Amino acid sequence: MSKRKLSRQQRWRVEKIQAERAERAARKDEQDSEKLAAGDYGPERPGRVVAHFGRTLEVRPDDDGGAVRCHLRANLEGLVTGDRVVWRGREDAEGRTVEGVVVARGERESVLERPDARGQLKPVAANIDQLLIVFAVEPEPHPNLIDRYLVAAEATGIPPVLVLNKVDLLPEGGGELRVLLERYAALGYPVVATTTEREDGLSALLARLAGRTSVFVGQSGVGKSSLIDRLLPDEELRIGALSKESRKGTHTTTTARLYRLPEAEGAELIDSPGIREFGLTHLDERQVTEGFIEFRPHLGHCRFRDCRHRHEPGCALLEAVERGEIHPERFASYRRILDSLA
Repeated sequence: MSKRKLSRQQRWRVEKIQAERAERAARKDEQDSEKLAAGDYGPERPGRVVAHFGRTLEVRPDDDGGAVRCHLRANLEGLVTGDRVVWRGREDAEGRTVEGVVVARGERESVLERPDARGQLKPVAANIDQLLIVFAVEPEPHPNLIDRYLVAAEATGIPPVLVLNKVDLLPEGGGELRVLLERYAALGYPVVATTTEREDGLSALLARLAGRTSVFVGQSGVGKSSLIDRLLPDEELRIGALSKESRKGTHTTTTARLYRLPEAEGAELIDSPGIREFGLTHLDERQVTEGFIEFRPHLGHCRFRDCRHRHEPGCALLEAVERGEIHPERFASYRRILDSLA
């Protein structure tokens, strides 16, 4: 469907609004510069972005003080939740920090990107230690769906962890699902079993979360929201007035937010309904192929440089499947993913 063209008056209004926003940002930056020069702001301090509201951030100081609403200098674009920053605070007459200004961003150890409406990758969160891919006993997980999430996770460079939820519904012995999980564990993927139906049902998950910054991803209906609600029991503070049907909050932020988890030492969670779903439309064939980690030792060893790994003679991947080094179901899943993106 073609994009609707704007009239001359509509274009003028859009340009006027953008110009006004830029002018306000410039004035605010000038005011911050004057305050910095005048010594109104205190010394530089390290912190971490916990939420993002346009050109305003919430920054949590590393010294465990409460989050401070900070302005963003004009020369600092693209900050996201999880970024480590250097900021300076301004105190009131009673010595309380009432506002701040972010003056620098630290190096990112990792960044999670999502395609925007135009298909351009944009960062949505930074400095994440692991992606927790949640699936459940019910609805029964399809291996191809798990593979799609793993490929998407591998493309980010952030280590994935498989979280099987609702294990209270597993048949005795685990059934076929247990065999599937053993296959992923043999590839080196950590697998964690959870349930919200037992008091100790989150013990293994809490141990995995401790000391790490995590993001939950997974399809609808697998219990991500239930897990997060248990990990963050103060729901009103977490999302505001939340609709159980829409899972959308009523406050103004549309970006991710960083939370500390009270039941796991050093554990942090970056959450927003907008980053829980993953897609592959922004990946090319090479990225999908490299997303199957057991393929990597064989890549570059095909007889033909432009091998598509279908029926070509001398294909190193097909030969590895025949030798049992690549599971045939994983290879079939790989082909289905590529076909879906064609």
